[in-house]
Amino acid sequence: MTDGITPTLAELVALRALAGGRRNARLGRHGISGQSLSPLRGRGMEYAESREYIAGDDARHIDWRVTARTGRAHSKVYQAERERLSLIVADTAPSLYFGTRVRFKSVQAARAGAIAAWAAARDGDRIAALRGSDREPPVTPAGGPRGALRVLDALARWYSRPPPDDAGLTVALDHAQRLLRPGSRLVVLADPHSVAELPARRWPVLAQHHEVIVLLLTDPLELAPPAATLPFRSGGSRVELDLGDASRRQRWRAEFTRPLEAALESLPARGIRVQTLSTDAASDSWLPLLGRARPMVA
Repeated sequence: MTDGITPTLAELVALRALAGGRRNARLGRHGISGQSLSPLRGRGMEYAESREYIAGDDARHIDWRVTARTGRAHSKVYQAERERLSLIVADTAPSLYFGTRVRFKSVQAARAGAIAAWAAARDGDRIAALRGSDREPPVTPAGGPRGALRVLDALARWYSRPPPDDAGLTVALDHAQRLLRPGSRLVVLADPHSVAELPARRWPVLAQHHEVIVLLLTDPLELAPPAATLPFRSGGSRVELDLGDASRRQRWRAEFTRPLEAALESLPARGIRVQTLSTDAASDSWLPLLGRARPMVA
């Protein structure tokens, strides 16, 4: 049993079963290889595009339909299979260490990250993780259960309490861009307010070369506060907030819903797959986002 306040490594390990329905990795001549496609163009098994014929191209790869339509010889180009990197970026903003239903947002983030790690292991990816810190290095990429367990250990530590050196999601994504390679999968675990602080231009750059999924952690109290006086503890002191007043309750709701709604509206238009993940939701409810066709970038 867990208390819903602090994630445990055992809890995250047990989530492996929830990712069991994902694709299995294939064993090739050189070991495990995932089913993802490399951005490197080669003579693999998966069709990528057709381009004009270049002297020396294999005649067996001529695209006769395009050639007939354009009147110019075209060759088919294929994508070669390669190991993909799955990178989990963990927002560790203080606002995540809170919750009123089932578990803290931080615990839900750790659980979602663990499921992402196990799904990546099933797909034969190399798995890495990082957070917004200039002092703590990323969890370096590794494949299989060993790679997943290293990420799970980091998630359990990062989400047990707010790290004193949290530098924000901007720094985390700066580190991510240095680690990512074209064709990588990026899973971002974030508070909506952290996403709202990012400049919009960050996302199209990431989506252009990577599969990007953003999970927005929320709690029911944030989006639907009761008309009552609520006690809070902040910095060791007890604070009471009267939400019986309709205007005050409206300001509360706007504070939490505005960044969430903005992210849900803007990110898909920039090629990002995004989903809200409430503290009382199933931790694997976002898994259908994996493997969907990439949205068009506006």
